Amino acid sequence: MKADDQSQPVAFEGEIDGLSGGLPEGHVYIIASRYHRAACDSMTQAAIESLQAAGFDADSIHVARVPGAWELPLAVQVALDLPETIGVIAIGVVIRGETSHDEHINRAVSLELMRLGSEYSRPVGLALLTCNNQQQVDARTGGELGNKGTEAAQAVVEMLRLIEKIERE
Repeated sequence: MKADDQSQPVAFEGEIDGLSGGLPEGHVYIIASRYHRAACDSMTQAAIESLQAAGFDADSIHVARVPGAWELPLAVQVALDLPETIGVIAIGVVIRGETSHDEHINRAVSLELMRLGSEYSRPVGLALLTCNNQQQVDARTGGELGNKGTEAAQAVVEMLRLIEKIERE
C-alpha cells in the first residue's frame, strides 16, 4: 500500500481524529494576497464556502488582504495574536520566473507559517501555490485538481475538531 493510499484505513483502538465533531467558538481569518488576484479570489471564495459548510457563520469568517505572499506570515501572526482567533488560512500564489526568487519566497513563507501554527497551537491552513506556470495555477484554483482554498479550509476545520478532542482527553 502506498503512503498516500487511504482506501483501506486501519483503525487503532482509542484513535481520535477531526473528521467529525463540534467546532470551538471563535473566528477564522483568511489572509489572502492581492498579487495574482483572480487565483487568490478563487481560493478565498472556496475557503469561505468550506468554512460555512462546516458550520461557521459569516460573522466568524474574516478576510484580510496583503500585497503578496511575502507579507502573509506577518498578517497571520497579527490575526493569531487576537484571542478570539481559532484558526487562519493563508492564501497566495508564487509562479516561477527566470530566477530562483520563487524558491526563496516559498520556503521562507511556508516555514514561517508552520512555525506560527506551532507557536500559537492553532491551525494555519496553507493555500500557498508554488507553480511553474499559470496553467498549473488554474488547475489548482477550480480546475481539474480542485481548489486549494477548499483543501486548506478543510484542514483547518479538521485540526480544530482534533485539537478540541485531544484537549478533552
